Amino acid sequence: MKGKLKIQQIADQTGLSISTVSRVLAGKNNTSAKARAQVMECAKSQGIFTGLSTGRLMLNNIMIFAPARAFDVRSDIFYYKVVQGILEATAPHEVRVRYCAMEEENADAALFIAKMTDPLTEAALLVGIDDPHIHQLAAEMGKPCVLVNCHDRYMRHDSVSPDHQTMGDFACDYLFSQGHQHIVTLQCLRRHTMELRLTGIKQAFSRHHHTFSDSHHLLVTSGFGAQESEQVLLNYLDALPPGQPLPTAILAGGDFMASGVVAALSKKGLSVPGNISVLSTDGFNLAEIHDVPLTAVHVPRDELGTETIALLQRRMLRPDAPYTTQLLQGRLVVRESVCKASGRAVTPHPHQLYDLQPDR
Repeated sequence: MKGKLKIQQIADQTGLSISTVSRVLAGKNNTSAKARAQVMECAKSQGIFTGLSTGRLMLNNIMIFAPARAFDVRSDIFYYKVVQGILEATAPHEVRVRYCAMEEENADAALFIAKMTDPLTEAALLVGIDDPHIHQLAAEMGKPCVLVNCHDRYMRHDSVSPDHQTMGDFACDYLFSQGHQHIVTLQCLRRHTMELRLTGIKQAFSRHHHTFSDSHHLLVTSGFGAQESEQVLLNYLDALPPGQPLPTAILAGGDFMASGVVAALSKKGLSVPGNISVLSTDGFNLAEIHDVPLTAVHVPRDELGTETIALLQRRMLRPDAPYTTQLLQGRLVVRESVCKASGRAVTPHPHQLYDLQPDR
């Protein structure tokens, strides 16, 4: 767009003033919805936005739908940080962000409809909402919507999520690469995303010519807390038949779960990583400050907000573009909780996913 020339053309075609057109294209909020619609339609018809993927958001109000715990740092640090990332990504724009707490499943459809039909709601972000009925309603509303760390199997929305399946595969593959053959994974499977992570773990088993058995290789928790994880592992260890060898490595679904694993092993007189290695899939909350610094695959979290707003911007500029699913990869950070199956220590250094060279 060549500055005033295009603005003048849009003003002539819409009958709006140059200052109004300029404010709309700059994403200012002191313009009417009708004026914004006229300017946007005219600009798109002239191909002004072709190839544009960044810049000011052409809207002023976004509604975030997420589980209630996402808005409390003490309840769910992962989702809380995702929401903060969204706020940081919208900070350069004149955008008002509002919130609505909803259940992951069996959400309040009437509440969702009321919030979505509010004239102030110009776009929606569904963070961790798995309810397919809510996804369907969002598609029928006709307003831009991006899913964050959830999955619409009918492909009606743009979405961004960590690549859980690849990270599960990679985490388990790393343990195999260190010589571990008897690996037990401790996972919370209450969401589809965690099922994907387990699928990746099973892929790694298959690639290394091992048969994954739920009864021998999987421990399941109802949540991601340390106390439950500790008890589940203690129950597993107590139930092992006399003479049956212990696993050489445990793959935990998060830092708090890994903390519970370390506590359970300590109660049994087992050291980490001397007797059993522990690998976390998280790496943000406790990994570096734990008594045994946790080797972990970092799940991309802080980046989700930026990529969510980028997808929303793309949808605003190209409303007829195909829907996309963006998967963010993580990275392996080697600390002290994993050693080789031979007992030798692993040299601590960070890795990029699928890049076994130290960061330079």
